[in-house]
Amino acid sequence: MFYEVELFRKVAVLAENLDKDKLVSSRFIVTRLLEGLLSEKEDEVHGYFLAVTGLKRIGKGEVVHNSGDVFFPVVFNCRMFLPSKGEILEGVVCHVYRFGVFLRCGPVKYVFISAQKMPNYRYVVGEKPVYLHDDLARIEKDVVVRFKVLGVRWVEKRGDMRKVMVASLQGDMLGPVAGPDGLDL
Repeated sequence: MFYEVELFRKVAVLAENLDKDKLVSSRFIVTRLLEGLLSEKEDEVHGYFLAVTGLKRIGKGEVVHNSGDVFFPVVFNCRMFLPSKGEILEGVVCHVYRFGVFLRCGPVKYVFISAQKMPNYRYVVGEKPVYLHDDLARIEKDVVVRFKVLGVRWVEKRGDMRKVMVASLQGDMLGPVAGPDGLDL
């Protein structure tokens, strides 16, 4: 689900970036905020950061006495993506295996659909493995697939928190929607 949320962050500005009057431009503070969000990528409560949509307020800077660095409180609006159970989404197939397929859906890198959750599809082994439906629809690498989210959770991998989803093709209007060439099926 996509939604807007108001967020708060303290943005650090190194003392060396202050001008001679110990001031810093709001543009510099916003740039530092965006750099911070880019490295943060997601929030366990709100989901993935997609875009800052508005700057509400930059507060007065607080000096850290040890270093002379300044922290500015910033309130801003941000567009977020937080997938939820039961939601219908689309993703691109990255890997096809005998036990199922892995897709990417926006910033979510790991969406798994088990072969057991793909009714009327059978696995066809080969150089480029594929799942073939009774009506000859194909699920293969780079195909866009519409799926239903069965579950979402955070998983820590190499010190990095990531959302992973388990999905299904059981239901109406689910399955491949665009081929590897991008054309509608």
